[in-house]
Amino acid sequence: MSPTPLHRRDFDPSARGALDGVRVIDLSRLVAGNLLTKVLADHGAEVVKVEPPEGDSLRAWKVQGIETSWKTWCRNKRSLCLDLRHAEAQALVRRLAEGASMLVESFRPGVLEAMRLEPAALLQANPSLVIVRVSGWGQTGPFRHKPGFGTLVEGYSGFASINGFADREPVLPPMFMGDAYAGLYGSAAALIALRHAEATGQGQVIDLSLFDPMLAVLEPQTANYAITGKLKQRTGSRSTNTAPRNAYRTKDGGWVCLSSSTQGMTEKLFRSIGRPELIEDPRFRTNPDRLRNWEVLDSIVAGFVAERTTAENLAHFDTAGVTIGPIKDAAGLLDDAFVAERESLVEVPDESMPSGWLPMHGEVPRLSATPGILARPAPKLGEHNEEILAPLIGTEELARLRDAGIVRG
Repeated sequence: MSPTPLHRRDFDPSARGALDGVRVIDLSRLVAGNLLTKVLADHGAEVVKVEPPEGDSLRAWKVQGIETSWKTWCRNKRSLCLDLRHAEAQALVRRLAEGASMLVESFRPGVLEAMRLEPAALLQANPSLVIVRVSGWGQTGPFRHKPGFGTLVEGYSGFASINGFADREPVLPPMFMGDAYAGLYGSAAALIALRHAEATGQGQVIDLSLFDPMLAVLEPQTANYAITGKLKQRTGSRSTNTAPRNAYRTKDGGWVCLSSSTQGMTEKLFRSIGRPELIEDPRFRTNPDRLRNWEVLDSIVAGFVAERTTAENLAHFDTAGVTIGPIKDAAGLLDDAFVAERESLVEVPDESMPSGWLPMHGEVPRLSATPGILARPAPKLGEHNEEILAPLIGTEELARLRDAGIVRG
């Protein structure tokens, strides 16, 4: 079978989104803040990345010399490179904030104040400004001054304690889960605050910790524990709410995931594997019965799946209307008809790639009247210094600040 090519999309600088006219000053670093502002930029906001002389930390995450993380999370943005150790650079940020809709930062609590960019002063100069403060543990509480990467909150929140298998150590996620949840919660919070500011003229400060969103998505664990006094245990890919639900190995060494979350779906499953008698089997008649006897049930399903290849399993259960899917890796996603047709992944031009094309996710979420945009690739360091600062301070002053090492790039 020949590979399924991804749709190729070119950047369109004239594209406009629903947030056209919203200017965001982005002082954040790494994933959470950049994901937050990427959502806004993908829908038309003008995001000005204020980077230090060495660039955003994402630029250092390279694969064979290519800044894949930067290119993915910082598309549609502009780059302004300032040395914020200088008072004149801090003053430039204050002036930019005066004409902005939003400012996003991810310094350790207190650093913004040390740079004379404290929220009270920013809001005095621009009362409708929305200020998003991203930190590991929040702006209040006993941990506010501690460094807090996503790894720490993935452990502290209780996620790692329930992730993995019962006879093994707790497992941290192999991706930026804590940062991703914070970025997504943060984009929603920013738009809520922006709606309020547009309606009332009143800006506000959003205290966005990495910890709070991570804890929120794990509920109702604490409520369940308060009722039962029992802790949720690590169960691998098995669910403690329904059975069967697991990852199953196929005859050709692949993996499929199968979930049977309703009574009707379970009965379809039993019929599809040629075991309709299991519907009335007292061990499997109801979901509580199936959870008590999950090991026996899992062995029955696993045995059926193991006798067939991945493709045969998918075809068989799809025909029966049973919820099953393949467990894909990156290679499989790049050669997948569903992913290509829906443009969940697309290719954009990139001269640093050997092929000249860089695969990345399409616009998320999908809006019918105001879809997301691909206006420009992730910027080079300081690429938009003149475009951003010349209208604000003039070309002569810009040249002086560049000569003084305050404007960089």
